[in-house]
Amino acid sequence: MAKLKISKKISTALINSLGAGVVPRMGVEHIAVGREKELKSLSQNLDDIAEGVAAFRFIIGNYGSGKSFILQLIRNRAIEQGFVVADADLSSERRLAGSNNEGLATYRELMSHLATKTRPDGGALVSILEGWINKIQQTVVQETSLRPNDDGFDDQVEAKIREVVQYIEDLVHGFDFGNVIIAYWRGYRLDDDELKNASMRWLRGEFNTKTEAKTALGVRVIIDDQSWYDYIKLLAKFVAEIGYKGLLILVDEAVNLYQIPATVTREKNYNRLLAMFNDTMQCKAEHLGIFIGGTTKFLEDPNRGLFADQAWRRRTKESRFATQTDVQEYLGPVIRLNPLSEEEILTLLQRISEIHTLNFGYEKTLTNRELQAFVQEIVSRLGAEALLTPGEIVRDFISVLNILHQNPKMSFNELIHDSQFKPTVVDEDDAAEFSL
Repeated sequence: MAKLKISKKISTALINSLGAGVVPRMGVEHIAVGREKELKSLSQNLDDIAEGVAAFRFIIGNYGSGKSFILQLIRNRAIEQGFVVADADLSSERRLAGSNNEGLATYRELMSHLATKTRPDGGALVSILEGWINKIQQTVVQETSLRPNDDGFDDQVEAKIREVVQYIEDLVHGFDFGNVIIAYWRGYRLDDDELKNASMRWLRGEFNTKTEAKTALGVRVIIDDQSWYDYIKLLAKFVAEIGYKGLLILVDEAVNLYQIPATVTREKNYNRLLAMFNDTMQCKAEHLGIFIGGTTKFLEDPNRGLFADQAWRRRTKESRFATQTDVQEYLGPVIRLNPLSEEEILTLLQRISEIHTLNFGYEKTLTNRELQAFVQEIVSRLGAEALLTPGEIVRDFISVLNILHQNPKMSFNELIHDSQFKPTVVDEDDAAEFSL
């Protein structure tokens, strides 16, 4: 096996994140095991989005099964390929709709996490706009021989900006969106930080009243709880017009919608989700991808899940051919995460072991037989029918590696066969059914 080559920064991020039971923000490709078909299907969606089509997918699996991991992997892949990507986790404060601006809170979170290849950590809105303006200025210099301080230069730049803006003006709220983009350009050209900041605040959904927006920018609308998704569609069209492949929106922890206690509020959120689903499936949006991570209960619970609504059930229920033949369909709107095989789990543990030795600079690595013994010990401690997930296995395994590294005299067998060794088990209500 070729020796792994990753930076200390990435190996540390991987070990720290996985040890804490969270998905790493970077380096996930080094531990991607057993999800080739799912990733191939999602990568095909990226190709479609780049061609101007819209895509909507559910990634369904339970806690620790790898939903967030796949979303992170496809996020990094999309950024690398030239997409603008935004991600957000839903919570009790961040939903798709609500009576207290919970939908707007999700929009604001997405905008703060807006990422590109040059700004992979988020906050990319300013660099997207300024990079585009710089390109236009360079084009004007090349095409006209005018220089930035020459008379007529700004008019030429603004004309090119308006060419792009007119492509989005026919969309809902497109006219105001275009005016704010032009206001940003004017602020940029005049070194007017107040005008630039007002434009940014508007685009990020931070104005609270229409009066405030009209005073600052001359526009009569603001992004609010009702309209925020329209602006996601506008942004997707806009970034595609200025040279990106499209916009990918990743929303995780959709189980928070399922957990909304009030039926009316829950249904309001499901209806907003349905509008987004229909828009993308009917190509009313362009260059837009929406991938949603949720649990099986969020989708299938007949009382509170999406399946409680016949419209959702019809759109997302598995094909009877897939259920009859025990064959997974990877091209439908729902991707269900099957358990990893024992072989895949062992490959994953090998990679983590290698990253751990690399990160802490030691030679000793565990044998395949010891890795198998670790998995078997967990199965025997919890029982073969126990709910095991890759997330929990990995967290336990890193804990074992840390203890062995810090206590060189302790043997692996001594540690895992010790009566004190208690593998992590997930609550049955929360976990995926995962057996080896």
